Amino acid sequence: MTVRKEVLLLGRETQSLHTLGRQVIDAGWRIRVMAGLEESKSLIAAQQVGLVIIMLDTLHEPLAVIREITFLYRGLPVLAATSRATVHEARESIDQGAADYLMLPIDPPLLRTMLQRYTDQYFDPELGRGRRLLSGDAEMQRILTQVRRVARSKATVLIHGESGTGKELIARYLHQVSDRSAAPFVAINCAALPENLLESELFGHVKGAFTGATADRKGKFLQANEGTILLDEISEMSLNLQAKLLRVLQEGEVDPVGGRGAVTLDVRVLASTNRNLKAWAAEGKFREDLFYRLNVFPIRLPPLRERPADILMLAEHFRVRFIGELGRNDLPFARDALAVLQRYGWPGNIRELENVIHRALLVADGREITAVDLMLDGAALSDGPVTTASLAMPASGAAIQDNADTIRLSVGTTVRQMEEILIRRTLDEVDGNRTRAAEILGISIRTLRNKLNEYAHRDGD
Repeated sequence: MTVRKEVLLLGRETQSLHTLGRQVIDAGWRIRVMAGLEESKSLIAAQQVGLVIIMLDTLHEPLAVIREITFLYRGLPVLAATSRATVHEARESIDQGAADYLMLPIDPPLLRTMLQRYTDQYFDPELGRGRRLLSGDAEMQRILTQVRRVARSKATVLIHGESGTGKELIARYLHQVSDRSAAPFVAINCAALPENLLESELFGHVKGAFTGATADRKGKFLQANEGTILLDEISEMSLNLQAKLLRVLQEGEVDPVGGRGAVTLDVRVLASTNRNLKAWAAEGKFREDLFYRLNVFPIRLPPLRERPADILMLAEHFRVRFIGELGRNDLPFARDALAVLQRYGWPGNIRELENVIHRALLVADGREITAVDLMLDGAALSDGPVTTASLAMPASGAAIQDNADTIRLSVGTTVRQMEEILIRRTLDEVDGNRTRAAEILGISIRTLRNKLNEYAHRDGD
């Protein structure tokens, strides 16, 4: 049974907003209407919202609002809606992170389908996200047992592991099995903001504290009060800010920037890092006293290459999920693909595996997912016999055939041609969302933009 969370409508009250709100209610969802992002942040942080609809016509700088929501609340789907649709605005909205673009008025059945699609992708009753903890590895099972044991205490937990191993997922699981599960879970990426902005994001500020502080603002710690806060990539925090964080942990209170007094907190603190934080502290790049304050209960997540029992289990999980999302007929893994999956080193861990399976289903042409479809770097394969000759790249010179369901690569297709059709097909599958396409392809948004500019210039010649 799908859990219905609230849909947040952001915008000034207009007839279009009222009509859309009524349609959302009629489709079976609850709604909240707010005039701007600032007053809605505590609601979003408390995970009371499963979808945000931005009314482009009624907000000041709506594209900036889309960008900020998708940056601060990763994974939360945002839809852009307008009664004066333009192609340029649609592209800009998608580029800033919107999952889709609604042209108002919208047909009720179409709206219902879109609401179902995006809230189902976002919300999972088990973890509050569209992902589940799956593992057949003995070490991971031991870790999950430890997590359940420590969850009901107030002990600070430090989660460390390579990028892509699922540190945030473990943090969310810890929160969900704790006695704070009904309270907010708030995550902030300490590497994503400069020091002056990060301090305000963490501790909040009062009106007039600095240029641009036009209203009081709750920081992440206050948003997470009585719940759990995750300080992601804690090693990237400046030493100056580390000192202020240490005081918050020691005193159990927070001073908003520009405020006149401290506010008492009751927050469970989790931190994550992909570095050896003890060695980082020994080099003077992290406060040793803060390290020991955070490292009350350390959890090390092993990389995927150390969890061989999980590779095929997770690959199958992603295969089934993406077949459903892409609407494809069932495509099992070929034997050569299974062999390559097990031999590959997975430097990007679970995140890389997820993207590889998604990409393979975009390009697979046939009745199975083959080793070629995985498009993995042969240099990262462990030693052992190659189970298929199909890993070799074809010679250049042939054209690419493309249709709605498959990508056919004729013998002689060049790597450059294959790259272009893969990029274009991926963009089609995610409705032009460049951020999501870059994530699936395993490249940066800048690289994707440069590739598209390259194709545009070539086509214009």
